[in-house]
Amino acid sequence: MFRRALGADFDRLHPQLQRRFGVDGADHVGCVGTGVMDRVWRGAAFTAPFLHLGTLRHVLFPETGEQVPFTIENYAYTDSYGRPTLTFVRTFQVSPHRRRRFDATMVWSEQRGVLVDYLGTHQHLAVDLHLGVDATGALTIRSGTYRSRSGLRCPATVTGEARLREWYDEGTGRFGIQVAVTNHRFGPLFGYTGSFSLRYLRPDRAPVPAAVRPLRENARE
Repeated sequence: MFRRALGADFDRLHPQLQRRFGVDGADHVGCVGTGVMDRVWRGAAFTAPFLHLGTLRHVLFPETGEQVPFTIENYAYTDSYGRPTLTFVRTFQVSPHRRRRFDATMVWSEQRGVLVDYLGTHQHLAVDLHLGVDATGALTIRSGTYRSRSGLRCPATVTGEARLREWYDEGTGRFGIQVAVTNHRFGPLFGYTGSFSLRYLRPDRAPVPAAVRPLRENARE
């Protein structure tokens, strides 16, 4: 689906990123990244209640820290509506006794020609993603319109614009990632930056875990 979204620009990605985002369930059912977030941050104190609400559906969380252990699970499968789907399940060990998750599943909308990211365990929010490739071969993603489960657009005052950059570091052999979510009125909300290594999983040895699938799926694209 990333090749569909990027078109010819997909070939401009670093080869390791092409492999990572080319996972389709054929040669590899997915890949699991393990690493450390150098910094996990949030905005001003008034953002904390909003971020606390996000923990109920594995979307956002209020904890911050440095050198936070991190995993990301990308599995390719076909959802109950017959759509090729890719999971993005991020787990942050924010303290010795607490983990926080940020769950998302992506599908390609044939009807609208856009990559759609469903957020959380119940896919209550869907957001269009705009992809690009920068001069270094890194992947860039900017969030677009948010919609509720009913299909209504969410006003910008209650959502945030997410910007992601992911790259491959030849020197360390690791993937780097930087994410920032901001609100046009209230400013920075949440973000993290760090790096991880990756292992690929063969379909005959690694079935898609039920734990990475959403508890409820959304048919609206």
